[in-house]
Amino acid sequence: MPRYEYRCRTCGDTFELSRPMAESSAPAACPSGHDDTVKLLSTVAVGGSASAPAPAPRAGGAGGGCCGGGCCG
Repeated sequence: MPRYEYRCRTCGDTFELSRPMAESSAPAACPSGHDDTVKLLSTVAVGGSASAPAPAPRAGGAGGGCCGGGCCG
């Protein structure tokens, strides 16, 4: 189940809740009981290496990705 981060506008507390994606926009009370909260935009960690080189374009192709002929042939 995804975790969402919220901030209370009343007390300034930041907290997380685990809830289904369908309820991600539902109101969330802070642990102190205040109802004036806002969902924060969280960053997503993606695996991989930032230092990995990009693949070389194919000879005669437009280069990279399916739309450029990389895998749709």
